[in-house]
Amino acid sequence: MSFPFDTRYASLELLIERAKKRMPRFAFEYLDGGCNENINRDRNTTELREVLLRPRYLDNNFAEANMETELFGVRYSAPFGISPVGLQGLMWPNAPEILAKAAFKHNIPFILSTVTTSSIERIAELTEGKAWYQLYHPREEWLRDDIFNRCEASGYDVLCVLSDVPTFGYRAKEIRNGLAMPPQLNFRNVSQALAKPQWCLEMLKNGVPSFATMEKYMDKNMNVKQLGQFMNSTFSGRLNSDRIKAIRDKWKGKLVIKGVASDEDAAEAVRLGFDGMIISNHGGRQLDAGESTITVVKEISEKYKDQIKVMMDSGVRTGPDVARALSCGAEFTFMGRTFMYAVGALGEKGGDHIIEMLKMQFRQVMEQVCCEKPEDLQNFRVK
Repeated sequence: MSFPFDTRYASLELLIERAKKRMPRFAFEYLDGGCNENINRDRNTTELREVLLRPRYLDNNFAEANMETELFGVRYSAPFGISPVGLQGLMWPNAPEILAKAAFKHNIPFILSTVTTSSIERIAELTEGKAWYQLYHPREEWLRDDIFNRCEASGYDVLCVLSDVPTFGYRAKEIRNGLAMPPQLNFRNVSQALAKPQWCLEMLKNGVPSFATMEKYMDKNMNVKQLGQFMNSTFSGRLNSDRIKAIRDKWKGKLVIKGVASDEDAAEAVRLGFDGMIISNHGGRQLDAGESTITVVKEISEKYKDQIKVMMDSGVRTGPDVARALSCGAEFTFMGRTFMYAVGALGEKGGDHIIEMLKMQFRQVMEQVCCEKPEDLQNFRVK
């Protein structure tokens, strides 16, 4: 069997191991951690992996597995995409561009975060406008509208409105490392960076990362305190029905809400006219006492799937995890940490590597259970 990726790193565990060796400690801890005691981060994956599939080896009608999945009128090559991740270029230099290019090449969706380190325009260049954009809702309507205008001019068709950041999560290691909002480098972080020469070389080549999308709205030469004041005054976080109605009126493309974690919010998302919802708890980075995402998917997918596209992230890490999520009613999945571990481990090659690996893993599950289409995986779940 031939493998379209580096076989030395043929599992997520091996990629994590190498990423940890190559990334500064503060950067790896930012990527790897949840909030408080990491309970909900771990619960997401643990409970997802309790989902079992039942194979049908004697199915004479099975032809072949086809991973392609249609979403909002686009035919993607697999039922997974890249979640929005903040501060990507701090974790590994140029990470958002590496992943956007790989997503475009492999025909899967890439979601750009408001608070990551590449701009709306740059990611549009790399993806021919086929990326999605995640909106941290600003306090000022003019700023929201200007971001919309930039997205529309750049060709974005899908807007994800983030709902689960009314406050920033309590993450002790980020507080210790100076990577709470706003981020700042201290002597400990500089020492950790200098101990990772490849990371330093890539940082020198690509330049110090910044909030590239937001730069045009900032005064030049802001210090850390001023940056913090700017971020706190610019984003209020909490959504309400009036704000969402204004967004629905202004945005002409597909509108998705990310951060749905309850039946009540799912019903409200349908009522307010969203085209899709991503069931997510921010990778366990916001509420440590919350339910796992797969629990919520099971609860609401059957109830709302005929009214809205039901997608999922948080806890999904591998190809088999994608299959498990789809078997429980999710129509599409997204991953954040998985892709960033791969870039931390392999740099420029990380995006291609992880997408090829996930596709091979997912296809193997489909073929093993004799499932021809991703949407049919619900027929193979052990109830």
